[in-house]
Amino acid sequence: MKRTVLLLVCVVFLFLAWVQQVEGEEKSGLFPVVKNDKWGFIDKTGKLLINPRFDGAGPFSEGLAAVAVGKKHGFIDKTGSLAISPRFDNAMIFSEGLAAVGIGDKWGFVDKTGKFATGQEFDRVWSFSEGLAAVATGGKWGFIDKTGKFAIGPKFDFAGPFSEGLAAVGIGNRYGLIDKTGKYIWHPVN
Repeated sequence: MKRTVLLLVCVVFLFLAWVQQVEGEEKSGLFPVVKNDKWGFIDKTGKLLINPRFDGAGPFSEGLAAVAVGKKHGFIDKTGSLAISPRFDNAMIFSEGLAAVGIGDKWGFVDKTGKFATGQEFDRVWSFSEGLAAVATGGKWGFIDKTGKFAIGPKFDFAGPFSEGLAAVGIGNRYGLIDKTGKYIWHPVN
């Protein structure tokens, strides 16, 4: 019973962290749409503002949206101009000035000019939240700062983003909560 309750608490915590990140995103007023297999953007009245010419598109965040051109991903600004040329295999939204991008099976973070702020050494990533990003390397999750240095070393089997100073982490089938120093606020339990 304790395990089920804690697992439910961790799931709710992760959902609330995601909601907080989505609510905190800039309201661009532009929405991705698809027409004839190409992606563009409309405003909330349905007026087409950026013509459908992309092979994929994500939402705007911090003034930029990830788009696909062929099999490569880059970022556009609100006028539809390329801000970062499509050269990545995958791209996530900007959060706290950085976006996670993937090349091959490795991930790193770029700034709004497309320059890497971290190495491209991570197997899996979450976006930055409260100054830290959960990243996996060698099968373990930890947390990095915006320079790519580990603030909390990779020792967890699972880690989620920080919200209100806490992050859900897992070891095996046990889940708990840590603060930004890596100290357990709730130790992993079954």
